[in-house]
Amino acid sequence: MTQTQPQRTTSDLVKAAVSGWLGTALEFMDFQLYSLGAALVFHEIFFPEQSAAMALILAMGTYGAGYIARIVGAFIFGRMGDRIGRKKVLFITITMMGICTTLIGVLPTYAQIGIFAPVLLVTLRIIQGLGAGAEISGAGTMLAEYAPKGKRGIISSLVAMGTNCGTLSATAIWALMFFVLDREELVAWGWRIPFLASVVVMIFAIWLRMNLKESPVFEKVNDEDNAAPVPEQETTLGAMFKSKSFWLATGLRFGQAGNSGLIQTFLAGYLVQTLLFNKSIPTDALMISSILGFITIPLLGWLSDKIGRRLPYIVLNISAIILAYPMLSIIVDKTYTPGVVMLCIIIIHNFAVLGLFALENITMAEMFGSRNRFTRMAISKEAGGLVAVGFGPVLAGIFCNMTGSWWPIVVMMVVYSLIGLLSAILMPEVCDRDLSEAEDAAEANALKVKAHNYGVQS
Repeated sequence: MTQTQPQRTTSDLVKAAVSGWLGTALEFMDFQLYSLGAALVFHEIFFPEQSAAMALILAMGTYGAGYIARIVGAFIFGRMGDRIGRKKVLFITITMMGICTTLIGVLPTYAQIGIFAPVLLVTLRIIQGLGAGAEISGAGTMLAEYAPKGKRGIISSLVAMGTNCGTLSATAIWALMFFVLDREELVAWGWRIPFLASVVVMIFAIWLRMNLKESPVFEKVNDEDNAAPVPEQETTLGAMFKSKSFWLATGLRFGQAGNSGLIQTFLAGYLVQTLLFNKSIPTDALMISSILGFITIPLLGWLSDKIGRRLPYIVLNISAIILAYPMLSIIVDKTYTPGVVMLCIIIIHNFAVLGLFALENITMAEMFGSRNRFTRMAISKEAGGLVAVGFGPVLAGIFCNMTGSWWPIVVMMVVYSLIGLLSAILMPEVCDRDLSEAEDAAEANALKVKAHNYGVQS
């Protein structure tokens, strides 16, 4: 029987695009709401009997618990997404994240129920992390499989822009709370408002996903699989770890996430705590850079549709390598004006972080075959991100303390960018690849080369 390609209207595409953008925005808003809450007030609310330093460590530790849960969630929900469909899993993940964030806003405090308060907080963070581990990969997969050829890059960039929207929204909400309320009001009840307010975004996102049609690529492949079931061994972790495409995608992710951890997490703290810069310099620079990302991200997505995914990746990573030393040398030099320092942070952030992130979702979606796309994309994203973001800033702090210098930041940025550059050079061009193909891109490319060489020899 001849299989027909499932049709989707422009309205369906718009729903998928808004759903992907909104889900990613909610994910990053959830995590930014918590990270700021952990840094600002949670040590007083949930860990008041500890010393100030230990309370902050425990509060940030619950933040880290969510990130560890992300890898588990990537595996569980990634496999579900490849088996039962993208739509069903994305409905589950957005509901998990949204409900957990809202429930944080109604948690009893340590003063009310003692040790059970932080236990409940950690539990919600873990459940939230399980959902978040598959959210951005699932949204990227769904949107890539919805978007028409020639426009996948710019349409998929909406997922990346969702990160900016979520981060900026959470930061703005907390800033408003600090402006409107005094410290006592914030600790007594004001801290709950940002978490309770997220329910509005959650309800709209859930409604959108309930009315979203399944990915046309998944439906097409699923129909074909009724006649040709996929061998179980192709979906195992062992098969994934043998996939060249998986390691190339992880390398791309590792390079981008590593630079993100260095610039957005470590460098901001290093400037304020070690070099004693005014804290508004790095925070304002990153805020402005994120706003400029609303131009940078779709521009890179559009460009990748015109010239392919590899070349922009290569150019951005080379640029990050070239700019690392001159930008960092100016940033840490107090003889320059704050405006110049902020400009350098904005430049390196857009080249080494936002520009690469604009390409990441569509490139990784096109790297993988239809039967394992969700799983492998989710795990490569979360594994690369956890190692680079989780350990990178810690190592940078150790190396900077050992050397008494900012040089380790430059070296690490160059190493991360070299990993991304090497991965981009070794990857095949995947722009507008047929997403219904079962093979991962690097493996499919190797088979084509082998078949061509065999034909020439014959």
